[in-house]
Amino acid sequence: MDEPFGALDSQTKMAMGRELLRIWAEDTKTVVFVTHDIEEAVTLSDRVIVMAAKPGRIVLDQSIDLARPRDARQVRKDPVYRELVDHIWQHIEAR
Repeated sequence: MDEPFGALDSQTKMAMGRELLRIWAEDTKTVVFVTHDIEEAVTLSDRVIVMAAKPGRIVLDQSIDLARPRDARQVRKDPVYRELVDHIWQHIEAR
């Protein structure tokens, strides 16, 4: 999925994230989700991979150890969530 929620308003984006999490909980299929939204990536993922440009390469492969099932709004209040978002931002800003 390449930026599937990118053009949505904030409320619709959150609702679609909840729906994706619900569907995934039922089917547990692998989904590769491309996004530039770090909070969205941490909210929805079990693993976040950050790539650098020119040459394209992996600069961070971060496991997301947040409990499931996840509520897209509630997970953002978890201090571990904030730490993960900050850690990923540090790797991006270091480029």
